[in-house]
Amino acid sequence: MKLYFSPAACSLAPHILLRETGLAFTLEKVDTAHHTFAGGQDYFQINPKGQVPLLELADGTRLSEGPVIAQYIADTAGDLGLMPAAGALARYRVMEWQNYVTAELHKSFTPLFHAELDGAAKSLLKAGLRKKLEWLNSQLEGRDFLTGQTFTAADAYLFVVLGWAPFVDLKMADLAHLQAFVQRVAARPAVRVAMQAEGLPVRGD
Repeated sequence: MKLYFSPAACSLAPHILLRETGLAFTLEKVDTAHHTFAGGQDYFQINPKGQVPLLELADGTRLSEGPVIAQYIADTAGDLGLMPAAGALARYRVMEWQNYVTAELHKSFTPLFHAELDGAAKSLLKAGLRKKLEWLNSQLEGRDFLTGQTFTAADAYLFVVLGWAPFVDLKMADLAHLQAFVQRVAARPAVRVAMQAEGLPVRGD
């Protein structure tokens, strides 16, 4: 398989899962600002959406959308920790969290990266996002991970999205349970390897 990625983007989540499962894959870095590869080739020719992640299978089939790619990776590896079996309520809890991260957190962060957005609008958006993080912090009390004590695909996604907070000046140092979660995930060997492979600073190094 081949994972098309951009460093620190949401593609880091399936990258982490590939490392967690031990599946064989290669990486293809994408410049998402210009929608090109290192050699200048047009990424739109590979993915008309122009976004990462994109997973290319051995037969050339391509999958887009991070939560779907995450499910495919876990199912292909048969990793019931990352993604419980179909039909089990535990699976839908993981998917419930994936959907929350996608719709409520990921998409709330996205506008904050746009320089065209004025300060007042950004302040309003950050206030709304901060309330969501405060709620999320309360949900992690007494839990190592989102669904309990087991690291799942949803945790990889949340970890990546929370990593964007410093880039948009969103304060979360006082959210103790979220901070502990981030540190816990950052210490996982697969996470460290994925971040190193993307040229990202690794906590503790």
